[in-house]
Amino acid sequence: MSDVAESSIRTDRADRGAAARPHVPFEALADLAESARDPVEILKRQDLQRIPELLPIRYGRMAATPFAFYRGAAALMADDLSRTPNSGLRTQLCGDAHLSNFGIFATPERRLAFDVNDFDETYPGPFEWDVKRLVASVEVAARGLSFGGKRRHRIAMACAAAYRETMREQARRGNLAVWYSHVEAEQELADLRETLDAASRRSSQKLVEKSRRRDSLQALGKLTTVTEGRRRIVSRPPLLVPIEEVFETADARSLYRELSQRLVEYRATLRPDHRVPFDRYSFVQAARKVVGVGSVGTRSWILLLLGADDGDPLFLQAKEAGPAVLAPCLDGPEYPNEGQRVVEGQRIMQAASDIFLGWQQGVGYDGVRRDYYVRQLRDAKGSATVETMTPTGMEQYARLCGRVLGYAHARGGDRFAIAEYLGPGTGFDEAMAGFARAYADRTERDHAVLTAAAEEGRIPVGTPM
Repeated sequence: MSDVAESSIRTDRADRGAAARPHVPFEALADLAESARDPVEILKRQDLQRIPELLPIRYGRMAATPFAFYRGAAALMADDLSRTPNSGLRTQLCGDAHLSNFGIFATPERRLAFDVNDFDETYPGPFEWDVKRLVASVEVAARGLSFGGKRRHRIAMACAAAYRETMREQARRGNLAVWYSHVEAEQELADLRETLDAASRRSSQKLVEKSRRRDSLQALGKLTTVTEGRRRIVSRPPLLVPIEEVFETADARSLYRELSQRLVEYRATLRPDHRVPFDRYSFVQAARKVVGVGSVGTRSWILLLLGADDGDPLFLQAKEAGPAVLAPCLDGPEYPNEGQRVVEGQRIMQAASDIFLGWQQGVGYDGVRRDYYVRQLRDAKGSATVETMTPTGMEQYARLCGRVLGYAHARGGDRFAIAEYLGPGTGFDEAMAGFARAYADRTERDHAVLTAAAEEGRIPVGTPM
């Protein structure tokens, strides 16, 4: 392509972004429409497809703090965002881009990367919806740590600015440079060392060291035991329950034949070269494992496979995938398998993805068809403990999250249009910080409604586990 043609493409797409701003100015993005919705009723709609006995754990975790509530309330925010003006500039969204859904993981080259690491709600939509969810999470988390208003504003502004600056930088780069952009965790830590306070440096170093240790071999020691000479997953109900105990009345041999067939179907979704290492493992056992906050109650399984010997494990996680919470709010694609939606979204947004990332679909013992996505349970995965951050540490972490979200959106959307819409000034940053303050107020009110509903017996709340 000639330089003239390339310049024309950039100009045409940038013009689209410039044209969008008068129609949806930054001030409109800051607005949060009033809503009479009942947060508890919206959350309870999700319960219909979840495992009833796990719901007290879900609500117990959400009731703990406003930030914990926010983590589990992506459906609420999707409903709220659908009532606000949007830029019309679309990209592949994470759909749940809060601070705790970013973290460290190992790339196929065995380097530690920092990136978005949760894609249950991924769906195409207006770019600013992810930015709003991220910056609002900064405000909610900072309030939980009792940071002052000026400091909270500074951190929120830093997060939005990092996104805006990254997107504008990506608009100046070529397509392959944009596709390959990523953050290497250990190098990033070294670069930030002089700007972090001592507590944040120790926390960051600990996160990297802990992530390196989190692999299938570590999981083997933590999640299994040897019984009568056989490696078996331990039983710790309700958080970890072997599948034989979940379906006590089922014939075990029939159950495992079904699971083995599902693994064959999952294998077909892997790249051909990634099937080679997978084929060298043998399936041993499965168990139901409770994970996260918003995901509690959905069906999440771990599968133990063994390779060359008893000390060569592979743990996979098969996680139920329902429709994205954004799907009812947007005109977008339909998917034959919601697990496929998650995997395809992840492959677009992440700089590098798990070699065992795939999907599967099957009918359960209750006769209901369910979709799943599959990945390694632990592959040097780690995320920062947001609830213990210092102000300096949170500001740098928020910048980092804003940056990698910019990388992801530039890969999946029209970076030229988005960059031009954002512009060089701080107007967008101010709008995001303003929205974040308003949404944190709403989150605190919604959290209070949830705790009141628990006291009234409208929802089942157990002790957080």
